[in-house]
Amino acid sequence: MTRRLLSILLTIPLLAVLAPTPAMAASQAVTMAQYAFAPASLTVHVGDTITWTNQDQAPHDVTTTAGPVAVHSPMLMTGQSWTYTFTQPGTYAYICSIHPDMKAQITVLAAPTTAPPIQRPAPTTAVHHTTAGGAPVVAAHPTTTTAPPTTTATSAAPPVMQAMAPTDQSTLDPMLLVAGLVAAVATLCLLLIASRAAD
Repeated sequence: MTRRLLSILLTIPLLAVLAPTPAMAASQAVTMAQYAFAPASLTVHVGDTITWTNQDQAPHDVTTTAGPVAVHSPMLMTGQSWTYTFTQPGTYAYICSIHPDMKAQITVLAAPTTAPPIQRPAPTTAVHHTTAGGAPVVAAHPTTTTAPPTTTATSAAPPVMQAMAPTDQSTLDPMLLVAGLVAAVATLCLLLIASRAAD
């Protein structure tokens, strides 16, 4: 019984760590019905997919008239679908090349990015003191530095990229935290079982 309990308690953290994480990309659907795209306007993010499905008796396709990337689907007959994943942000205007009155638009937003703040350690300077006996004492004091004033370029020169110093910031995976908690509870249970068996 104790061995079975031990194996179960040790398996739970492993399953928690190996659990798959949900995908961040989303899927949207556009129907081709009654000679129109529905919805006619859609907003997605880079990495999202859109699936067009023809519900008309006539064939339709998806052909961009404006956008960062040319998109063109094969001819879709009744009941057929076509899926496209957007990798470039921007506004895509598209039509059915057979029925140009069928117009729609997709706005693709860039994936949000956040840059970690740059942290620089304060430099230290050595200050020499002497004791009453004449022995030197070296004490380290942090120096205060001020950032140089920022200047704005008035010419059309490209902006200068500043090198980013590596930071020591690290995030703790929530699954590792759960696994550690489960392992701690399992260890406590084993200690209780061992103490009762010793009695």
